[in-house]
Amino acid sequence: MSISSALQTGVSGLQANSRAVGGISENIANANTVGYRRGFSQMVTTTASGGTGTGVLSVVSVERLDITSSGGLISTSSPTDLAIGGNGFFVVSMRPNETVHTNYMLTRAGSFLPDAEGNLVNAAGYYLAGYPYNLDGNIGTVDRSNFAQMETVNIRDVSLSAAATTEVSVFGNLPSQSTGQATPGAPFAQSSEFFTSLGVSQRIGFTWQPTSTENQWTVEISDHDGNPLGTLTVDFNDSGSLAGSPASYSAVSNVGTPPSSFAFDTATGVATLTLDNGATPQVVEVKLGAPGTFDGITQFSGDFTQSFDRDGSSVGQLIRTEIEEDGTLYGVFDNGQRRPLYEIPVATVANPHGLIEQKGNAYALSGEAGAFVAMKANSASVGTINSFALEAANVDIAQEMTDLIKAQRAFSTNAKVVTTVDEMMDETARLKR
Repeated sequence: MSISSALQTGVSGLQANSRAVGGISENIANANTVGYRRGFSQMVTTTASGGTGTGVLSVVSVERLDITSSGGLISTSSPTDLAIGGNGFFVVSMRPNETVHTNYMLTRAGSFLPDAEGNLVNAAGYYLAGYPYNLDGNIGTVDRSNFAQMETVNIRDVSLSAAATTEVSVFGNLPSQSTGQATPGAPFAQSSEFFTSLGVSQRIGFTWQPTSTENQWTVEISDHDGNPLGTLTVDFNDSGSLAGSPASYSAVSNVGTPPSSFAFDTATGVATLTLDNGATPQVVEVKLGAPGTFDGITQFSGDFTQSFDRDGSSVGQLIRTEIEEDGTLYGVFDNGQRRPLYEIPVATVANPHGLIEQKGNAYALSGEAGAFVAMKANSASVGTINSFALEAANVDIAQEMTDLIKAQRAFSTNAKVVTTVDEMMDETARLKR
C-alpha cells in the first residue's frame, strides 16, 4: 500500500466513524421518543478492485435499524394510548380514510388521541386504521393482505339507534311459605322495562298471587298501561331433585283487548305478548322458565325476589371507549349498551428489516419487506394491544455511550493515521532538497 493509499484509508475511517457518531447522537436524542427504533452502524470493508489486482482497502459505515427489538411499556392515563406487547405494527395512514394504498404505513408509536373530527391520530400526525363492525356486531369477510377495507378509527360520530325489545327473561324466587294459607296473602308485584321501536321506555307488569293450594301461584301479566293481558296458574315441585322448579303451567287465559293479546306455551314456559303501542302492535316473548328447570322463576322458602333480562335499547350516545387485548374497540353508551365499533389489527411483514424508514417513527412497505398481513391482535404470532400504555424507545443509554466511546477512539486513531501520513509525505518531499 502506498503512502497516498494509506491517507485514503484513514480518511474513509474518519468518514465512517463520524457517521457512526451521528447515528449514536440520533439514538440518544430520541431516547424518550415513543416507539422509536434505534439505528446502528456496521463497518464494512470495501475496495476498488480490478480483474487482476486489488485496490485500496477502505471502510464504509452501513446504517441499520433495530426494528424487531421491543421497548418497555409505560403506563398512561389515556385509554387511546396503545402499545403492542409482542410482534407487529399498527396500521396508519397519512390522511383520514386514505384511498391511496401507498400512503399507508406501519408504526409502533401508539400515542393516539381524537382530533377535531374524532379520528384517532398519533403525535406524528398518522391516523390509526382498523376494520369497522356493522350494526350486527360483525366485521364480515375481509381481505387482510391489503388496506382496501380499512377505515380511520373514529370515536366521535357514533350513536346507537333504538332497538325494540323482543324478549324478556324472568328470574327470581317466590316464597313457598306464602302458599297453602286458608286466606292467601297479598300478591307480589313487579315490573320489567322494555323498549318500543322508537326507543321509548315502557313497562310490563307481573302480579304473583299465592293460592290456598300449596306450591301454587296465579300469575297476571299486564301491558304498559296497566291493562291485564292474560293469566295462568303455575305449580311448583315440592320434593326430589327438581324441588323448587316449575312443575306445570295451566289455566291459561287471554284477557287482552284486541289488538292486544296473550298466549302461553305450557311446554316451554314462554308467554307471547302482543302490545298495542303503535300502528303495528309490538310482540314480546316473556320467558318464565320451562317446567323441571331452574333457568327462570323458582319457589323456595325465603323472600320474594325478581329480576329481568331483556334485549332492546333506547337511543344512546357514546360516552367512552374500551379497547381489549384482541384489538376490539368497544363503545360504551349512555343507555347502558356496549357495542364493538372497530377491530384494530396488528400488521406483520415477512422481513421487518426490509421496511423503509419514514419520518415520525413510521415505516413504508417495500419489496424486501415481503408479504403484508393485518392480523387480529393476540392471535397466532402477533402481540396483544395494551390500552393505557405506550411503548418506549428501544434505546439503551449505557449501550449508546459505550458505542460512542468506541467510535470516538476509532475516529481519533484514524485521525492519527492521517497526521502520520501527512508527516511521512512531508519527509518524502524533503528528499528532493
